[in-house]
Amino acid sequence: MRAYFTWTNLRLGLMMGLVIFLFSFTSIRNNSRKLKGSAVFFVEGNSFFIKQESVNKLLIENNSQVSAIEKVTLDLNKLEKSIAHNPMVEKSEVYVSIDGILKAEVAQKTPIARVFDASSSYYIDYHGRKMPLSEEFTARVPVVSGIPTPKSLQHIVPVLQYIFKDPFLKKNIIGIQLVPVTGLRLLSRNYTYDIEFGKPIRVEEKFTCYKAFYQKAVLDSSLTQYKRINLKFAQQVVCIKK
Repeated sequence: MRAYFTWTNLRLGLMMGLVIFLFSFTSIRNNSRKLKGSAVFFVEGNSFFIKQESVNKLLIENNSQVSAIEKVTLDLNKLEKSIAHNPMVEKSEVYVSIDGILKAEVAQKTPIARVFDASSSYYIDYHGRKMPLSEEFTARVPVVSGIPTPKSLQHIVPVLQYIFKDPFLKKNIIGIQLVPVTGLRLLSRNYTYDIEFGKPIRVEEKFTCYKAFYQKAVLDSSLTQYKRINLKFAQQVVCIKK
């Protein structure tokens, strides 16, 4: 079978070759260009625990100026891992924009409690991971005490998560104590009574009962009469007066 070459086929071949050449030339030239600047963005505007300047230093690595960095020398994966290695950072995404700006989008960890033990103090993030305190910002979260081991702390993470997600509880619960034998004891922001929570089980049920009790007690102004609110029993709230 004989092959036939026409001017149309020849022109198409030349055009494809020209496109490939121009694309390769543009890519090489683009990679050899230097960056024009850098920018750091915090997801949802949550820029409390780490400064933009700190992230920016990780972006430009050992260079004093971002304009000294060529695109071809960038390792974006390495930069993302370097930023994510910061104990305040949840995750990051690094990329170069069309106009030559090196950009980093950073999501910080979300603290849900502050733990005090015999020798130190630190945050617990939403996933139950240890998170150091920050010199830039102090989170308004419940204070946890009486935790003997890291394993016992993990048992109460579901309780902390539930409090964090509930606007009423997040506003009103300021402390959690792990008491031997009896379990968890919660502290109220506005009242002097203790909330005996017991073991970290039936979390939603217990908090639902407490909120229903609270709403009723607020109406009859009886909250100041109690020294202890017990949530250990199924579907009921037992109160002890002062």
